[in-house]
Amino acid sequence: MTTTATSGQASPAETQGLPQPRTFDEVPGWFYRTDLVLFDWFLTRQRDLRHRGDLLEMGAYLGKSAVLMGAYLDAPEERFTVCDLFDSDAAPDEANGREMRHSYSTLTRRAFEANYLSFHDELPRILQAPTTVVPGEVADGSCRFVHVDASHLYEHVHGDIAAARDTLGPEGIVVLDDYRSDHTPGVACATWQAVLESGLRPVCVSSHKFYGTWGDPRPWQDALHTELRARGKCWLQWQQVAGQRLLLVGARKADPPTLPVSRHASPASAAGRKPPPRAAAARRLAVDLLPPVMTRALRRARR
Repeated sequence: MTTTATSGQASPAETQGLPQPRTFDEVPGWFYRTDLVLFDWFLTRQRDLRHRGDLLEMGAYLGKSAVLMGAYLDAPEERFTVCDLFDSDAAPDEANGREMRHSYSTLTRRAFEANYLSFHDELPRILQAPTTVVPGEVADGSCRFVHVDASHLYEHVHGDIAAARDTLGPEGIVVLDDYRSDHTPGVACATWQAVLESGLRPVCVSSHKFYGTWGDPRPWQDALHTELRARGKCWLQWQQVAGQRLLLVGARKADPPTLPVSRHASPASAAGRKPPPRAAAARRLAVDLLPPVMTRALRRARR
């Protein structure tokens, strides 16, 4: 197993040929609008409620979700750990190796590091190993947010969920990726088995990710429902599943959260970034309420 956490200073020779994403969207990976909204909401609410704890990601691909999670880290008091094989020859068994070679042939650790350091000054703590090492490397009860997006094989996902349960604090949130995709039945089986047998309680689901806790989900659910209903542009529905209340969320038309800014962004693109939703909403409200002469003056002042 290889473990590192280093600064973002590198020579031109060291970065030659590595990715230099100019925006968050240029980082390869699958991160849909609804999950951007939900990650931002959970991580921001934890900060607002002063829920302290580390962040953990099992399975990182090329770093898209890690880049986002790193923006909510309160360092140095909090620690971010990322565990991934990165290279298929490190797979713990042949089945996992086949999955890696088939689905993630372009995955490399150096590309992950280059992507992450495009947005942050310091790398997270990296465990280049199977996720089976997590229980021995991450202290029980030390985390507030865990994202599981590693192997899709049932036996591995079952173990990853158990590791998430142990590493999370009482109010911690676990996010399980691909819990309902047609090519990942093992994830679906392990997810709902944990709900039925291991005390995992659903908070909400998107089309791609399951959000749950081993604590009380109702305060999270009520606050999330209230917030997203007030924002608008979100589809929300309550359901009961196996005696558990569950909030279905669709937010593909919602305003995105403020995303991390790349050090490679051009000055023009950085200056032209869409303002945070709340600021934009405030300006729209001003246009609606102020007399035309004042709104024209405000527009001239912003130019």
